[in-house]
Amino acid sequence: MSDSLQAGAPSSPGPAGAAPGPKGPTAPRCPSCGAGVPLAERFCEACGAPLTPTADVVTGSPSRPGRAGAVEPVGRVADAGAPALSPRDHYVEQPASWVAACCDKGIRHQRNEDATAVAAEELPGSRAVLVVCDGVSTSTDSDVAALAGARAARDVLAGNRPSGPGAGASRPVALAQAFAAATAQANAAVVANTAVDSENAASCTFAAAVVEGDLVAFANVGDSRVYWLPDAGEPAELSLDDSVAQVRMAMGVAREEAENGPQAHAITKWLGRDSPDTTPRTGTLELTTPGWVLVCSDGLWNYASAAPVLQALVTRLAAEAGGRPLALAQALVSWANARGGRDNISAALARHR
Repeated sequence: MSDSLQAGAPSSPGPAGAAPGPKGPTAPRCPSCGAGVPLAERFCEACGAPLTPTADVVTGSPSRPGRAGAVEPVGRVADAGAPALSPRDHYVEQPASWVAACCDKGIRHQRNEDATAVAAEELPGSRAVLVVCDGVSTSTDSDVAALAGARAARDVLAGNRPSGPGAGASRPVALAQAFAAATAQANAAVVANTAVDSENAASCTFAAAVVEGDLVAFANVGDSRVYWLPDAGEPAELSLDDSVAQVRMAMGVAREEAENGPQAHAITKWLGRDSPDTTPRTGTLELTTPGWVLVCSDGLWNYASAAPVLQALVTRLAAEAGGRPLALAQALVSWANARGGRDNISAALARHR
């Protein structure tokens, strides 16, 4: 993940001209744009400039993701003489025929700090849970923490089911409460996977969607996103980023300029021990047409941010994938890698109708 943590209160991210950096006294900055960069990174993800790594990459990774719905690592051939790739580098999940996710480390990163966790009932269109956490690359052990956080949130949301005669009418309220509980559990999991003496506490974003029939509920902390992408009609970016780029867009700066400036990936809220606010933004939307609910990290939306652009991409790739969610999730990851893969990439999908 290219995100750095913006110092100060989340509601006041500071002047747009100040380049935020990773925490810790020895954290370096990009000589080209001034953005904070990890010690072992080879490229600045804010501007793409080449870097000279100042530390060896940490190769430790969490254990192979378990079955939340058939997590399957997908093998790839390593370069001659290169060490074997970790199953964490690229894996897929498919708990039901209409729900799937793909998570990949991208091309320029040394490890995968993204994480997905999904769950679903077998009947298409019944109920699904999609979660994406994107580890902050300037924090330590964010790959482990992000995966733990995503799974913890998924388990809370998967266990929150409607019941009783009045459940339907109260579901938006109940889901908002479930998202608050899920975010709290995800944050606890991130903190639990942070070394007590860590100077750069593990941190990650959080984005989730629960699809129940014609209702989608969503929540986010940071800049991983939830989109509604109908087959026809108006698409929507459902979540709202907690980022400097979003603040600048709210001030009238054009999306392309705000999302490509030196502070494009500075987040103002995150999960982790040093976060001042982990309260998620939440919302619901009634779905009236066929389409896709997509939860993704910035490794994907970096290349197709605006909802209409992403809708056109998903429509094309879905046709090529024969409408199969798993094939589409993999195609989205491959598409992002073909455009440079400068960040970890996550795509979690649920098909509506």
